Amino acid sequence: MTTPAGLRAFCDRYGPWALIAGASEGIGAAFAEALAARGLSLILVARRPEPLAALAARLPTPTVTVAADVATEDGRRAVDAAAEGKEVGLVVANAAYSPIGGFLTLTPEQTRRALDLNCGVPLDLAHRFLPAMAKRGRGGFIVMSSLAGMQGFPPVTVYAATKAFGAVLAEGLWAELRGTGVDVLACVAGAVTTPGLASAMSNRAPGTLTPDKVVAATLRRLGSGPRTIPGAVNRIASVVMSRLLPKRAAIAIFARSSRDLSSR
Repeated sequence: MTTPAGLRAFCDRYGPWALIAGASEGIGAAFAEALAARGLSLILVARRPEPLAALAARLPTPTVTVAADVATEDGRRAVDAAAEGKEVGLVVANAAYSPIGGFLTLTPEQTRRALDLNCGVPLDLAHRFLPAMAKRGRGGFIVMSSLAGMQGFPPVTVYAATKAFGAVLAEGLWAELRGTGVDVLACVAGAVTTPGLASAMSNRAPGTLTPDKVVAATLRRLGSGPRTIPGAVNRIASVVMSRLLPKRAAIAIFARSSRDLSSR
């Protein structure tokens, strides 16, 4: 998608505005840079205003920042106000929260927040933006999921469960919206070199990708199917874990791989 004709085609299908929830760093910031390079104007949503402002300052296209917690009623109102009067042709549901620790050590507030942010926000964004896209006959909706959502994954059990919801939601929406001109995609990412992962784990997992590579792979697959798994190592791991190994063995392997998280 580097030729002028390709860029125009992308903007015509997914522009003129894109909204990214969870845009301040990591994958969200990489989406912002990639979509701005394709000519889309951006609505960037995250809780922290300083990283949002710094990101917006280096982007070449018109950008609106929304410093708000999109999982709250006030945050949803702020997003609605920012999008008012703008034709949003692409939404990236990337905001996420991962409480780390055994379930019995977590508070109901922590697990509820994971549910509200990781499940509620994609659902709210779908209700808010998909009807207008379907009416226009074009658009895109990306839900960031995770390989963690393919099986139980202690000690991030609740996070993994929410990521399973996101992937299944996107796949169902993909099927429902086929023929409307709206493309829906679940990106089932493995380990990514984000600040959050770096602070949680000292050892780099096999198949770890940079945010730029995850975003590039996702945008290449948008419009080509319901699900993508960036990275050959991650695709192989997905097949092994979901089709070749008994579920008990798959859960045990992921539990052993997460010992670094358990110690923190």
